[in-house]
Amino acid sequence: MSDVLSAAELARFNRHIILPQVGLKGQNKLKRSRVLVIGTGGLGSPISLYLSAAGVGTIGLVDFDVVEDTNLQRQIAHSTADIGRPKIESAKDKLLGINPYLHVNLHGDGIKRDNVRSIIADYDLVVDGTDNFPTRYLVNDACVLEDKPLIYASIFQFEGQATVFNHKEGPCYRCLYPEPPPPGLVPSCAEGGVLGVLPGVIGVIQATEAVKIILEQGKSLSGRLLLYDAMDMKFREVKLRKDPTCPACGDNPTIGDVVEYEQFCGLPPTEVEEEEETLAEYDITPRECKTNMDTNPDVFVLDVREPHEISICEIKGTYKIPLGQIATRYAEVPTDRSVIVHCKMGGRSAQAVEFLQSKGYTDIKNMAGGIIRWIDDVDASLQKY
Repeated sequence: MSDVLSAAELARFNRHIILPQVGLKGQNKLKRSRVLVIGTGGLGSPISLYLSAAGVGTIGLVDFDVVEDTNLQRQIAHSTADIGRPKIESAKDKLLGINPYLHVNLHGDGIKRDNVRSIIADYDLVVDGTDNFPTRYLVNDACVLEDKPLIYASIFQFEGQATVFNHKEGPCYRCLYPEPPPPGLVPSCAEGGVLGVLPGVIGVIQATEAVKIILEQGKSLSGRLLLYDAMDMKFREVKLRKDPTCPACGDNPTIGDVVEYEQFCGLPPTEVEEEEETLAEYDITPRECKTNMDTNPDVFVLDVREPHEISICEIKGTYKIPLGQIATRYAEVPTDRSVIVHCKMGGRSAQAVEFLQSKGYTDIKNMAGGIIRWIDDVDASLQKY
């Protein structure tokens, strides 16, 4: 691939080139740039589409997942025809359709401890479109070690945030979040939902920051966390400062290499395939729950989802108390019967179980995987959401 803009490219990127802040020199910088986009979902879709349209020369796509119909409400790099395809292949086709002069590298094995540094080292900057804590810490530490700017964002329901880490002596992710929250405390978008257009707004902000950094123009979000509330249509900023005691980028860093991030975040390792499922002491599978319900008519099954979720699907015979009301309504849960708690995917119900245990409940279990796994393993007639 030539680093020199062709006549066709000069015409294509004319609206950029006539900007004095970009010009021919800047457009050539974009063509020579190499950007790694981690994740091709809600955030990764607008990030990669706009970077392709802007004339970035090489884009690396990291994802190990396939396109599902539930993705299409927000993941605009994919279409109905792509269902079942690897996301990176679907996204590659869309990017090349926008910019045929683009070179796309595919990293279909995902980002792992043993490959993250070698992958990141081959790019100028990294844009993080992931949605889980182990990957965020893994990517942050690798970017610090490889001295690469990291453009970060997260989304949930109607709110999003974005910033730039490890850029021009700025803070890193660990300066903002030194430790991950306890498992289950922060629900995922799959459990809590997300407004379909929200990742478009936040992903475009990330793409904008990437272009500015490549062009060396404007003021980046380094040292500033941009918060967006779609419901009130408001933006606000929070100042971020580099933590001198940060183990990754502080004055005396203690992180010399990437580590076991699943264990750091309180999760079982995912890189080693285990023969048996790892469950918490209080977990029960949906099949075991069904057996209990069939053999013990006194078992008390508690659904801690929200009413709008229950209107989509429910397990017959369950008692309903939303998680947010458990602290004031837990007396409604009997103490003299076996109790099984469930939610959509198992996170909120685990919180409810731990709260009820603190109130003296002993014969209580959490249905691992929630009603989604119940649908997969027990009753496929229910509607997934």
